[in-house]
Amino acid sequence: MEIRRSGSQPSGKGSAEWFTGSVRVDPLFSPPEPARVAGAHVTFEPGARTAWHTHPFGQTLIVTAGLGWAQREGGPVQEIRPGDVVWFEPGEKHWHGATAATGMSHIAIQEKRDGSPVTWMEKVTDAQYRA
Repeated sequence: MEIRRSGSQPSGKGSAEWFTGSVRVDPLFSPPEPARVAGAHVTFEPGARTAWHTHPFGQTLIVTAGLGWAQREGGPVQEIRPGDVVWFEPGEKHWHGATAATGMSHIAIQEKRDGSPVTWMEKVTDAQYRA
């Protein structure tokens, strides 16, 4: 058994390569192989969002605070609120983040394939974000 105490892992800043705006990533868990699942608590300031991306085994988001938006490729932008649970299918191209006026936090849970839980793509344009 392993217990990771709250605050024992440093917060990280979301990379400008994969995020637009101010994003903080607080790692929650990433056990060693053969386990594949990893999780983080991600906080987006107003206007902040991910780039388009996919996950090899899908992704679950649990919204914990604020108001956010999420979109899968070809679909409408959807509002997400605290308590909402969002599932993106394996390989589904999508993005998520805060609304323009309100920050948003969620727990992100995804599995790794060959050591990576995500494939990052192009950034979400301002026009796509505000659609």
